[in-house]
Amino acid sequence: MVASIISPEIFTFVIVPLLIFGARICDMSLDTIRVIFMSKGIKYLPSFIGFFEVIIWLVAIGQVMNNLTNAVCYIAYGAGFATGTFVGMAIEEKLSLGLASVRIITKDDPSILVQDLRAHDYGVTSIDGEGGKGPVKMIFTIIKRKDLARVVNIIKEYYPKAFYSVEEVKSVAEGVFPERRVTGIFGWIHSLRFHRIGK
Repeated sequence: MVASIISPEIFTFVIVPLLIFGARICDMSLDTIRVIFMSKGIKYLPSFIGFFEVIIWLVAIGQVMNNLTNAVCYIAYGAGFATGTFVGMAIEEKLSLGLASVRIITKDDPSILVQDLRAHDYGVTSIDGEGGKGPVKMIFTIIKRKDLARVVNIIKEYYPKAFYSVEEVKSVAEGVFPERRVTGIFGWIHSLRFHRIGK
């Protein structure tokens, strides 16, 4: 019925490339998320994702092999690859998995900043240091990545010109983190992520 309505040209040069494009977006999004989950130390979910990822990829590559003379399919395949990578990274950013180390260096007295961070249940370490222009204070804290924007806003509120850097943390043995309940699918995924060694 559908084949009789749609002309062969439209099916070959529009429908098939769109199917390939959509399949590539799906499998590359899953691939990006799977790799990121593996880098975060999540063990079982990447295998589950990989099962569906490879099936979708087989569907996409199968359509390309069946249409080797159709250049539009090649374009759709490449465009789906690029778009899927972007979508996967956007999803991972939304999930904000893992931990981050924030290092703040300032010449001013950091006591107010330290008190505010601790008031929000962040573990903070403050030490003296020597900068290029004299003594400085260095503040270290390990936070959940989903809290990064909040912590950066706190830093800028007190010390707009302070130098700070953010680094990804693979693992920690202990730590102080604010407890928040996350509901829905994101909450379920957050429950699978890495928290502390041995936990």
